[in-house]
Order: sequence, then structure tokens, then C-alpha cells
Amino acid sequence: MLHPRARTMLLLSIPAVLIGVASSLLLIVVLKIAAVLQHLLWRSLPDAVGVDFTSPVWIILMLTLTGIIVGLVIHYSPGHAGPDPASEPLIGEAVPPSHLPGLVLALILGLAGGVSLGPEHPIMSVNIALAVTLGARFFPRVNSLDWTILAAAGTIGALFGTPVAAALIFSQTLSGNNDAPLWDRLFAPLLAAAAGSLTTGLFFHPQFSLPIEHYQEMRIGDIFSGAIVTVFAIAVGMVAVWCLPHLHALMHRLKSPVIILGIGGFILGVIGTVGGPITLFKGVDEMHLLASGTGFGSGDYLLFALSKLAALVVAVACGFRGGRIFPAVFVAVALGLMLHAHVEAVPAAITVSCAILGLVLVVSRDAWLSLFMAAVVVPDTTLLPLLCIVMLPPGCCWRGNPR
Repeated sequence: MLHPRARTMLLLSIPAVLIGVASSLLLIVVLKIAAVLQHLLWRSLPDAVGVDFTSPVWIILMLTLTGIIVGLVIHYSPGHAGPDPASEPLIGEAVPPSHLPGLVLALILGLAGGVSLGPEHPIMSVNIALAVTLGARFFPRVNSLDWTILAAAGTIGALFGTPVAAALIFSQTLSGNNDAPLWDRLFAPLLAAAAGSLTTGLFFHPQFSLPIEHYQEMRIGDIFSGAIVTVFAIAVGMVAVWCLPHLHALMHRLKSPVIILGIGGFILGVIGTVGGPITLFKGVDEMHLLASGTGFGSGDYLLFALSKLAALVVAVACGFRGGRIFPAVFVAVALGLMLHAHVEAVPAAITVSCAILGLVLVVSRDAWLSLFMAAVVVPDTTLLPLLCIVMLPPGCCWRGNPR
């Protein structure tokens, strides 16, 4: 009595839910371990030796040691600890399972040690590899691409605490096949994303939204202001994009990951002493400190933005395992608050959301994801029409020339 496609959807629903739950649990375990180790390294240990963890000596020491240890892990791990985030997209091909222990360990050490990268890229690689490997063993007739999509959707749902981001991303990825309606192809990925987000919600709630003053009503002038902010953020991001391959090539002339990451960790420590402790780590918790506005001026926001952006480029170029989206959002928030401090007539809701729109577009090369992040960090429905209008010109240009 069921359509063949409906039977396929029902058959994939149980694996989709299991993959979503497993993707979330793995993310939670990694983040919890990293949080415990971070508290040990940045609170308990400096208190025990009588050192202020915000002092330049401690910041440089910790990040240099983190670079050396992560370099040792990568050097001695099979497959050299998974794909290099500098040359791989967020959703890539499955890596062999033997690469995963080193990749997870390198991620945990980087997150705990203060490296300016998020967990999204390595977690995505791990979940995709496990889903493809186990799926091929228990369901050999299912294509590996289907397992990749389910694992990616479950991970995205777990990372952001909502399946909406997965729906937006895969609505364009899966729209090329005309044999089946889009909803049929999105059904299983949405289940995986929903299961991942619900599982994450049982343990903690990802807090991306900032306490920014509500945007009252859209004015024509705000569209032009938002467009200028978006172009400014894109320009800043393009400078980082231009620097990344050059620095990556320069650092990898040294060959040894221990030397590369040791030097990279030292550079990150120096940058951290300039920008302060708020520019360390993945940036999600730290951007809430930015939005609190306690004692920060436009010069401070600019310093935070440039320091975090420099740290992001160095971390990726040197080969630290981590993702770029979360730190990029921190940079965008700092830029947006800086622009609002300069021109208070433009609401902070516009400057912050449009800065996120532009910078995340450059970093992720995904217009839907950039629009989603802007709407999540500044959750104001009055802004949505403005964001959609401002998004059109850069989105079309980026679509036509993705590089």
C-alpha cells in the first residue's frame, strides 16, 4: 500500500535517528572532556603554581606546549590525524577508521589548550567515517553517500541545537535530483538532524543568541547600512582568505608537524597576549562577554576582531585540527559591535547580524549557513527581510565565483 519511496524513507528513518543520536553523543563527550581539561590547564594548574592564567607567560607557555603535543599526536598517528582543515570542506569524504583516535585526541587538546578553532570539522569527519563504516557493514546496499549525508545532518543538528541549519544546507545540496520530490530526499537527513539536536538539548543548550537590543522596524536607510557592513565584513574575510594559503605553504616547508605546530602555538600565544584571554578558545562563550559591553570601546572590539582573525588564520595554516565557523562568528560579532560603537545611529542588531552574514559567507562558502548564523546570533524576526535583501548581491557574486 506504500509508495516505494515511502518504504525507503521508513527503512532509513531508524538508522537516521540512531546516527543523529550517536553524532550528538560523540560531540558531547568530546566537548565535556575538553572542558574538564581546559579547567585543569587554565584554572587549577595556574592556581596550584601561583600564576595568573591571564598573564602573557602562561598564555604563551600553554599554547606553545599545546602546539608541540598536538604535533606529536599528528606525527605519530596513523594517517597523520585525519584531513587538514585548511584544504578540506566542512562535509568531505569518509576517512579510514584508523585515523579517528588521533584526530579526536588532537581536537580535544586543541580545544582545551586555547587554540582559536571550533569542534565542527573534526567532529564531522569522525561521525561521517563511523557512519559510512558501520553502514557499509550492516546495510551494504545503501550508498556511502547516503550515510555521509545522514551523519553530516546529525552533526549539524547537534552542533547548533536545531535541525533548521541542516534543512537549509541540504535543500540546495540535494535539489539536483529530479527523480524524487525534495521532501522525500530531505526526510531522513531531517530526522538525523532532529535526533542530534534533541539529544544535545538533553545535556546542554547551545547558546548562540546575544542580548542585543531589539530591532524595532525596518527603514530604507538600514538596508544601505546593512549592505555596507556586509561588504566590509566580506572584505575583512577576503584578506584572511588571501593570507591563508600563503602562510600554509610557508609553514609546511618545515615538514615536521611538531615544529610547525610548536611554532604555530608560540605565535598563537603571542597573539593571545595582544588580544587577551577573550580571544582564545573556540569563541562561542567568549562572544557573550563581548556583547555584555562591560568596559569595552570601539578600539577594544577592533583589537579583539583582528587578534581572533589572525589567530584563526595561523591555527588553520599550521594544521591544528578544528573548525572555522565558530571563531569566525566571534570575529564578526566584534566587528559588528565596533561599527555600532563608531556609528551609534546604526542599531547593533544590524551591524552584528550583517557582519556575521558577510564573514561566515567567506569562511563557509555557504549562503544558507551564513544567513542561518546571522538569524541565530541575533534572533529578531524583524531583521529577516533586511538580511534576505542584503544577502542577495554578495550571495549571487559568491555563487558565480566561489573561489
